[in-house]
Amino acid sequence: MRIDKFLNSVNITKRRSVAQDMISNGVVLINDVVVKASKNVAVGDVITINYLNAAKKYQVLQLPTTKSTPKSLQDQYIKEL
Repeated sequence: MRIDKFLNSVNITKRRSVAQDMISNGVVLINDVVVKASKNVAVGDVITINYLNAAKKYQVLQLPTTKSTPKSLQDQYIKEL
């Protein structure tokens, strides 16, 4: 699954366009490497998002099979580090 779709489907970003904008500005990293929106996410990858005043890291536990998932099930797909 593409990183922009993943961020949107597991409710890290509200819209896919927001995820694409963050990726194009270089604030999204997978395993400490700046990525493009077309980069595929795999189970076990560590996603880092550098916000203005802090950075958040998430480990991918599972890839969603649907376009969107309920926020209550977010813990099944990612773990905040």
